[in-house]
Amino acid sequence: MTDGTERATQTSQLYERLRTSILTLELLPGQSLAERGLEARFEASRTPVRAALVRLEAEGLVRRDGRSYTVAPIDLAEIAQLAEYREAVETAAVRLAVQRASDAQLDALADELTSMADAGAAGESVQAGGDFHSRLAELSDNPFFTSAVTTSLRRLERTRWLEARSAGSRDHAHDEHLRILAAVRARDADGAAALIAEHIRGTHERLRESLSSDEWRRTHARP
Repeated sequence: MTDGTERATQTSQLYERLRTSILTLELLPGQSLAERGLEARFEASRTPVRAALVRLEAEGLVRRDGRSYTVAPIDLAEIAQLAEYREAVETAAVRLAVQRASDAQLDALADELTSMADAGAAGESVQAGGDFHSRLAELSDNPFFTSAVTTSLRRLERTRWLEARSAGSRDHAHDEHLRILAAVRARDADGAAALIAEHIRGTHERLRESLSSDEWRRTHARP
C-alpha cells in the first residue's frame, strides 16, 4: 500500500468514526475539537485529522473556530429551512415519479421498503429512511431532484438520528413511507404529494418539539 493510499484510508476511517461520534452525541454540540486531541483520541496523524474535519465542515457537522473546530450546534432555524426546501423538492419529485416510474421500478422499491421494516436500530433506520426518499426522488428521472434530496438528508442526518432512537418513531415513519408508496403505485399524484408533505412537516414538528424541550437541554447540554 502506498503512502497516499494509506493516508486516504486512514482519513476515510477517521471521518466515519468522528461522524458517528457526532451523530450519536458522543461528541456534543459546541464541544471543542482540537486537532492534537483528536490525534491522540483516534491514534491518527495530523493530515488525516484535518482532512476529516474539512469533510465534516462541508456537511455542517463541525465549524471552524479560530485555529481549531467545534461540533456544530443543532440549528433550529436551519432545520426549519431544510424542511421547507424538502417539501418543495420532494412533492415536485414525487409527482414526476407518479408519471415516469415503471411498475417494475415501483415493485422493486416496494420490496426494498419491506426489507427496511427489519431496521431495528437508529442508525439502520436513518439509512433505510434516507434510502427510501432518495430512491423515490430517483424515480422522478431528474438527477437534480435526486441530488437535492440526498444533500438535504445528509445535512439533517444528526437530527434524523435523534428521532429514530424511538421505536415508535421508526414504526410511524415506516408506515408513512408505505402510504406514500401506495399512492405512487396508484398513480395518485395529488395524494402522494400531500402525503409526503404531511410526512416532512410531521417529522419536523416532532423534532422541533423535542429539541425545544427542557429535557433535551438538560440531557444534552455541553459539559
